[in-house]
Amino acid sequence: MATREWMPQVEERDRFEVDGNRLGLLIDRDDRLDALMALIDGAERELRLLYYIFSDDAVGVRVRDALVAACGRGVAVSLLVDGFGSEETTEGFFQPLRDAGGTVCRFLPRFGRRYLLRNHQKIALADHRRALIGGFNIDSGYFASAEEDGWRDLGLLVEGPAAAHLAGYFDAMMAWAHDPQAKIRGLTRTLRRWSQRRGHLRWLFGGPTQRLSPWTSALKTDIVRGRRLDVIAAYFAPNPGTLRRLGRLARRGALRIVTASKSDNMMTIGAARHCYRRLLRRGARIWEYRPMKLHTKLFVVDDKTYIGSSNFDMRSLYINCEIMLRIENAAFAERMRLYVDGETADGREASLDFIRERVGWLTRLKWRIAYFLVAIVDYTVTRRVNFGSAGAEIG
Repeated sequence: MATREWMPQVEERDRFEVDGNRLGLLIDRDDRLDALMALIDGAERELRLLYYIFSDDAVGVRVRDALVAACGRGVAVSLLVDGFGSEETTEGFFQPLRDAGGTVCRFLPRFGRRYLLRNHQKIALADHRRALIGGFNIDSGYFASAEEDGWRDLGLLVEGPAAAHLAGYFDAMMAWAHDPQAKIRGLTRTLRRWSQRRGHLRWLFGGPTQRLSPWTSALKTDIVRGRRLDVIAAYFAPNPGTLRRLGRLARRGALRIVTASKSDNMMTIGAARHCYRRLLRRGARIWEYRPMKLHTKLFVVDDKTYIGSSNFDMRSLYINCEIMLRIENAAFAERMRLYVDGETADGREASLDFIRERVGWLTRLKWRIAYFLVAIVDYTVTRRVNFGSAGAEIG
């Protein structure tokens, strides 16, 4: 299929070729949904989908019915959803897909270490050659406007041999999720086996490993060596060691961070603000995105870009199963920095003087507690003990 047919939603300036693969950046929410539906409707042999949230709402029904139709034309459909993220979606919702011949499995770890796991990845793969990744889930909120309380997000189309690599990884994850006796070490082997160590396009997977996961290790290495870092992170709560590394990068080069001012969980905003003073003192610049809830996950280090499912917090860096694509291409990195420019224009910049002079000890204490709960405990807990407002403004 020609590029113009496969990527009709992608503007010319957002199309790139890297190592024989076509990349298409999807910024508009409608374009992301159109691309997902085109991927499903255009599949000829196989469809593999992995999502953290798959909701029983208008978008969820539309995607499910498209998968049912794909089964009807002979496409082998496999769907893996996270047991926590999709816990409100009943088995009855997926039954039409099973009845049509599709395979549906929930990633639902048992008690113990596995109980903490979330399969936070978002992948749609068709015919070993086309993939769609990003931060968005199968839920109407990820394709809604600001007036509809939607999420700001980002998607990436990948066509070529890089997409084919995801098929084996998906099948290994599906096999692990199907096995009630599966061990953590089996999951760890899968993450390391399928992560790539070379190439201008590298799939990197994160999860519960004893040492740093391939995704976290690659990002850490690039930050240590880098001169410039631009980050858009819906949830920003890295550990103290990572904050020190970010501070050193800010002092020797440049560090820009865009975080959220709106969320479905205000504790995550308080946790991010707890980190601001340390970074601002070292020369970082930080903005909070204002038009709508932020859900984007983007990291640009020098000429290397990471796009995928991972936030910049300890759960995403060390516990959750995550997928990130590392793209080493100067033109792509420059395009993504222009994108960051646009997001900062729609944000409010954090002011160190404002925080010092106008933020009281009680608010700072709340931020510290929020950081502990978000970084150490769990988002599920923080939603139940939400402080409410984390402070209306920061600059």
